[in-house]
Amino acid sequence: MTTTNIQDYIEENYPDHMDKILLADGHEDAFMGIVESFGLEPRALYDYEMCVKKIRDEFSSEVIDMDERDEMAREFMEYNVVQAYVGEHTPAFMRHLGPETVREA
Repeated sequence: MTTTNIQDYIEENYPDHMDKILLADGHEDAFMGIVESFGLEPRALYDYEMCVKKIRDEFSSEVIDMDERDEMAREFMEYNVVQAYVGEHTPAFMRHLGPETVREA
C-alpha cells in the first residue's frame, strides 16, 4: 500500500483524525489498518515482522550474515521504532501468534 492510499483510507474512514494519526515512514507495506480501543485514540497498526524484514533487508549482506542482520534489525525495530513514543496517536505494531501458540477452540 502506498502512502497516498493509506492517507486516502484514513481520510475516508477517520476524517476527524486525519491530521492526528501518525504513520511509520518507510513501512507502508506493513500497514494493516487502524486500531481502535475504548478510551484510546485511533492509531495506525503495522505488522511487526514485516517491519523487521524491511529493516533487515536494508542492512548490507556483504558486511554481515543473515542471523546477525536479523538480530540487528530486531534491536533497531525495538529501540528506534516500537519504543519511539510520539503521543497518543503513536503507531501500534502487532506480533502474530506463532503456530505453536495457537489455541484450539
